[in-house]
Amino acid sequence: MKKTTKNPTFLSKMYCSFFGHDYLVSKKVTRHVKEYKCCHCKKELTTNSNGKLTELTSTFKEINAVLELMYSRKLSKIRQKTYNTSAA
Repeated sequence: MKKTTKNPTFLSKMYCSFFGHDYLVSKKVTRHVKEYKCCHCKKELTTNSNGKLTELTSTFKEINAVLELMYSRKLSKIRQKTYNTSAA
């Protein structure tokens, strides 16, 4: 049975140091705030309040979780209001 590790290997770190990171969107928090993850070295980033990429720390994870909750509640209220007005 083969063991898989989540830690990035030396070769993947070398790849990123030579060619740069290859970030993919791992989570959409809101329309403007997203979380990114490098597919080679597994480094995680998020957008800050200025719209620039910053490292995803535990503080930013908590902020993004609360922001996502508030955003989803806002969208559900807007959808419910739209549905109620169109049904009348």
